[in-house]
This record gives sequence, C-alpha cells and structure tokens, in this order.
Amino acid sequence: MENFTNYTIDTKQLPKFEEVVFTSLHPKYLKVVIINLVIFCASLILFFVFFSYYNEELFSGRIWLIIGIMLSIFCLFITFVSIAGFYKKGYAFREHDVLYKFGLISNNTVVIPYNRIQHVALHESLVSRIFDLAKIQIFTAGGSSSDIEIPGIEKEEAEKIKQLLMGKIQKQL
Repeated sequence: MENFTNYTIDTKQLPKFEEVVFTSLHPKYLKVVIINLVIFCASLILFFVFFSYYNEELFSGRIWLIIGIMLSIFCLFITFVSIAGFYKKGYAFREHDVLYKFGLISNNTVVIPYNRIQHVALHESLVSRIFDLAKIQIFTAGGSSSDIEIPGIEKEEAEKIKQLLMGKIQKQL
C-alpha cells in the first residue's frame, strides 16, 4: 500500500453552492402548470358527476354541497402550492456538476457531478409542446433517488443542454 493519507478537510474552504446564481424556469411554464391543474381539477369534478349519475341515491343536496366545498378547497390548495413551487425551482450548470433546487416547505438542492450521469433524455408533454418547452431528465449511476427532472426549459435550450451533458458523458468514457 502506498503512502495512505486521510487528512481532515477544512469545510470552511469548500465552495458554497448557495452562492450559485440559479436560472429560473421559463415563464411560459407557469401557463403549462395552470393548464395541467385545470385539466386535473376538471377531471376530478367530472368523476364525481359521472359517479353521482349512476348512484343518484348516494348524492343528496347536502352531500353535493360538502363535495363541492371540499373539491373547491382542494383545487385552490394544489393551485397555490403548484404556483408557489414554480417560483422556487431553478437550475444551474457549473464546470463539474448540475444543480437543481426545488421545494416549497423544505428547500432541496440536488447536486449531480457530471461523472455520475449515465443518460440524458428530453421530453415534451402535449401542453409543453404547445408552448415550445421541454423537460430534461438526468439519470445517474446512483439510482432513482439521485435522478433529476428539470421542466420548463425552452426546447432549443433544452437540446443544447442535452448536447452539453452528452458531451460531458462522452469525455468520461
């Protein structure tokens, strides 16, 4: 065994990821979030309408009032959380790693070194495609807990990011 050393690292000298300037998601992505919420809430309401059509005796006027109030509160809550969460998301690409921050109640920052990335995918949902937006998925060697998805990026920029990451992967091989 060669001269093994295990020196203590001064943590005050480490670079701080908090000082990184994060890029916000594209403003058009907020429209995508809202459209998806409208589709979800409308589907939920339609479910109860169809269910009540086949079980008329279960749904009296009072039950409909309670369901209506609960659905309204639920839809308003998820709308608030989704919109507030949109403003808390951001990403950054540094020389050696990718950073993605998210979270409303607890702030989370995922840092993935380029040498851990194994695969990069670009996805466009139907609604995102209308606004010319895409989502980058980054798969790592560590499993699904360390994978990230960065939504709300313009398609052209997302393709450039994918090429950048694929180039970094090729250099590792």
